[in-house]
Amino acid sequence: MHNLATRAARFMAICGGLVLALLILLICISVVGRSLNGVLHGWIGTAFPAVSAWLLQAGVGPINGDFELVEAGVAFSIFSFLPLCQISGGHASVDIFTSKLPRGVNRGLQMVIDTVFALALIIMAYQLYKGMLSKLSYGDTTFLLQFPIWWAYAASLVGAVMAAVISVYVACVRVMELATGQDVITDETGMG
Repeated sequence: MHNLATRAARFMAICGGLVLALLILLICISVVGRSLNGVLHGWIGTAFPAVSAWLLQAGVGPINGDFELVEAGVAFSIFSFLPLCQISGGHASVDIFTSKLPRGVNRGLQMVIDTVFALALIIMAYQLYKGMLSKLSYGDTTFLLQFPIWWAYAASLVGAVMAAVISVYVACVRVMELATGQDVITDETGMG
């Protein structure tokens, strides 16, 4: 079961990483286009008006609605990275105090933390679902691209549901670890 959960978490992280890489490329192209657009309207437009007009008509400039795409894509990416972060124990933690406690106490604390985190992710996924239904029912669209906002909610919901499922699995593993005294998630990253 642990291998399946880990593979699913890694798959989601890869999807989030691919989307993030595409967003970085989109931003770079848009920034270069915006800079070129300024130059074409500036000194190149004055010195070479025909070349400038041709390039501007060809579409040289910023990508229309780039910030809308970035907003939706980053939300998806964040939710896509959460499952791997949860199953690998990659969340930030300060263990100055807990490093001195016995292993059993630390197992109990980890179980409580992972259970609370699972509940929080379930609530987030549910609220995201309700938000998606709201955006769907009102037919809200983005300002420039006019694509339905619920699409971004639906994409993020996939990651949020996967994060909730993985976090429930991790919480169950922590309960079992506490009950049996044996580690299922063996190393600090949780991946081994």
